Amino acid sequence: MAFESRRNRPLSGEEMLAYALRLLARRAWSAGELRQKLERRAARPEDVRAVFERLKEYGYVDDRRFAEAFTVARLESNGFGRQRVLRDLDRRRVAPGLARETVERVVAGVDETALIEDYLRRKFRNVALEEHLAEPRRLAAAYRRLRGAGFSPGNVIRVLKRFAAQADALESLEEAEDGPEKNG
Repeated sequence: MAFESRRNRPLSGEEMLAYALRLLARRAWSAGELRQKLERRAARPEDVRAVFERLKEYGYVDDRRFAEAFTVARLESNGFGRQRVLRDLDRRRVAPGLARETVERVVAGVDETALIEDYLRRKFRNVALEEHLAEPRRLAAAYRRLRGAGFSPGNVIRVLKRFAAQADALESLEEAEDGPEKNG
C-alpha cells in the first residue's frame, strides 16, 4: 500500500521532468499523450507547462516527427491502411490536421492494392485464398477485416475480386457497409 501511494503521489517540477524523461526513454509519446500523463501527476498545473517547454526545447517532444515515425511504422511493420493509421494517430492524441497531412505525405507513393495483397498473404498464409473466399461468410469476414485494417472499400473489393468469384456479393458489401456503422 505504501508503494502504491508513493507511486501515484503528485510530483514537483523537477520530479515531473525526471518522470517525463523515464516515460520517453521507454517509448515515443505524442505531445497530447505526454501532457495528459504529466497533468495527472502534477502537484501544480503550472509545472506541467514549464516541464513541457523544457522537453520541447530539448527536442524530446515533436508531434510532427512522432506522427511521421508512427505512420511509417504502422505501414511497414503492420501493413495497415490509411484510415487505420489516422484512427491510431487520433487515439494517440495527434492533432487531426497534422495526422492527415503526415499520412497523406507518407502514403503518397504507396500502392494500396499491394498493401492489401501483402496483408492478405500475411493473415491467410496457410490458406488457399481462392478456396477460402469461395464461401460468402468468409469473403464478408475478409472484407470486414481489411476495412478494419484501414483500407478503402474500392481497393479492398478490387483485390478480393481477384480471389473470389462472387463479384456481385462484393459490390453489395460496399453498399451495406454504412448500415451497421450508423446503427451500432
